Amino acid sequence: MTFSWGVMKSYLPRIRFLTVHYAYFIGVSLVTSAILWGSSTPAYSVRYIDALFLTVSAMTLAGLNTVNLSTLNTFQQILLFFLIMAGSTIWVSIAVVLVRKRAFEKRFEEIVQEETLRRKRLRKMSSIGRRMSWTRSLSRQTIDSQPDRIPNSTTFSLQPIKSRTKSLGQISRNGSAHSRQSSQQADDTQPMTRYQTGSVGTGERIPDEASPGEPDDEATDAHIAFTHDVRDRPEESPSSPVRRRMRPPYINVQSMAAAQNGLEEGGHGGDFDGEADSHLHFLRKFSRNSSFHHLSERERERLGGAEYRAVSLLSIIVPLYFLLWQVLGGIGVAAYVARNKAAVARSNGLNPWWTGFFFAISAFNNSGMSVLDANMVPFQRSTYMLITMGLLMLAGNTCYPVFLRWILCALRFLLPQGEYFHYFRETLTFLLDHPRRCYTTLFPSAHTWWLLLSVLVLNGIDWVAYEILNYNNPAVDIVPVGPRVLDGLFQALCVRSGGFYITNISALQIGTQMIYVVMMYISVYPVVITMRHSNIYEERSLGIYADDPTVGEASETSSLSSSLSHQPPSPGRLYFIKHQLRAQMAYDLWWIALAVIIICIVEAGQFTRDPITYSAFNIIFETVSAYGCVGISTGLPNQFYSFSGGWRTLSKLVLCAVMIRGRHRALPVAIDKAIMLPSEKLAKAEEEDALIRMERTMTRTTR
Repeated sequence: MTFSWGVMKSYLPRIRFLTVHYAYFIGVSLVTSAILWGSSTPAYSVRYIDALFLTVSAMTLAGLNTVNLSTLNTFQQILLFFLIMAGSTIWVSIAVVLVRKRAFEKRFEEIVQEETLRRKRLRKMSSIGRRMSWTRSLSRQTIDSQPDRIPNSTTFSLQPIKSRTKSLGQISRNGSAHSRQSSQQADDTQPMTRYQTGSVGTGERIPDEASPGEPDDEATDAHIAFTHDVRDRPEESPSSPVRRRMRPPYINVQSMAAAQNGLEEGGHGGDFDGEADSHLHFLRKFSRNSSFHHLSERERERLGGAEYRAVSLLSIIVPLYFLLWQVLGGIGVAAYVARNKAAVARSNGLNPWWTGFFFAISAFNNSGMSVLDANMVPFQRSTYMLITMGLLMLAGNTCYPVFLRWILCALRFLLPQGEYFHYFRETLTFLLDHPRRCYTTLFPSAHTWWLLLSVLVLNGIDWVAYEILNYNNPAVDIVPVGPRVLDGLFQALCVRSGGFYITNISALQIGTQMIYVVMMYISVYPVVITMRHSNIYEERSLGIYADDPTVGEASETSSLSSSLSHQPPSPGRLYFIKHQLRAQMAYDLWWIALAVIIICIVEAGQFTRDPITYSAFNIIFETVSAYGCVGISTGLPNQFYSFSGGWRTLSKLVLCAVMIRGRHRALPVAIDKAIMLPSEKLAKAEEEDALIRMERTMTRTTR
């Protein structure tokens, strides 16, 4: 019995962003684990479970290690080095941006192909029209040569053959670029009007409504062309080469027709400015989170063009950000280690430059892995090392949305005024005003400031806890007061995602360790809540809807209506945040609880033998660190690798699953404009959301 591909496809799960993300991380981890295991020297000196654990830890940026990385050969270290970059959040976001950019371009190519076919049909019809004009002209010449054969002849004028042919040729060249408005303007500037003759001998004139050179206005408005399709024509207006290069890659054909008419009437090539300055005026038609509604087809086209230019700009800026931070940071850290701590690296059998570069890459991607067995402990008094590494950790994760927005704001501020940079400035403005339509981790101004505040508050709590709770702690007091303050700040940055440790974690006061558990658990919450709170399809993704007013207005209205009608208040903006927090915590908690229970059962024998080292708290600490993809660990006595390095095989497999699941909790929900490919379905979703909100608002108002 044979099955067609269509039947088989109906049984396959729907491919979504989350599915592809899981497949990428699991597939790469499995393949590279076999490579890491097979490349061990001596052969198979690294157990496969440890090879799998290391590759999963590197890909998920968890940073835990069950063997000392210094014992691996150079090839294995390089493999982990590239796995850390391959699992980076920014690297994955670059792939999403490039895929969406290509999807836009593919959609535009389809429209251009349709437009090209339409032009060909128009040229063919124009050619037929010219032949008909010649036929009518020859008939007229025959009639004029024999006037006695025309009964009751009445004089009437036909437009000259040359003018008619020129007009049709011009229309054929411009094709769909002329709307009815531009055609009328052309008629006003030329002393002629297109007519077709009625019955010969009556002189009756009938407007040429079926002229093949004049496409219908409604049909024209829906068509788009690329700039190069227009400017490569020899008939293009003689605007400057600079001006042509600065045109956007996606423009409405009608705006080109308007510019063309302006040039033909003696104007300059700046008519695009008028269109560009006003072509996004319709963006005022949006509710919160840049959700646009009640847009016409032309406005949707222009919105798509603005989004495409914004995504194209991100496809340049984000890879440069990802590359320059790591290259410059790697050179800076590696040079410092080679100059000041070379002996530390060589005592571990490592090259100083390689050690420093690995540190920098691991810090920027918030992995916490280190080829140096002692991690960051030898750098407790190295001010330059701590500041540079701390800045790299902020730039690569917790403060990445803040830094990226600052860069875009700085570009717009420093951009010179003038016609040359007009569209670049316009694209930056659109990206800053409506960031969540284009990118997952770029937020509006208010959300960005809230995120920065949360980073300061949470890191401040960790910093104060380190300094105060560990007062008179010998493991901390061994460092002088000045460097100790900087050590506390560095350790605070590492707790949320960095994964490094400046002091042995098991030597810290138990209250500090408990605070670290909580901070690792909520480490991703500020970014995730901000991402979902600024989602364009926020209600649709959560399955709930609220009124459109702002927080204050919604709260006042709901409180007043509830007091009058004795009904519970309607959900406002704060309701969504609470709902998201409850849902996220509940979903995360059962994963951690289940993993801890399984590991405690498997490691029961170890607990009986050494209840202090294999305590339930240490297991919880390690599991939360893996789920939060942080990487700090209480460790094992007389060992440099993580606490999980002493676990049994099943416990390590469970922790691998925990790391993979934890890496995916920071992703946007499935219904998110920044990860969805452009389609008509998205436009319909926005209109449906607006309609539902309006209906619910009207329902509450009438109660």
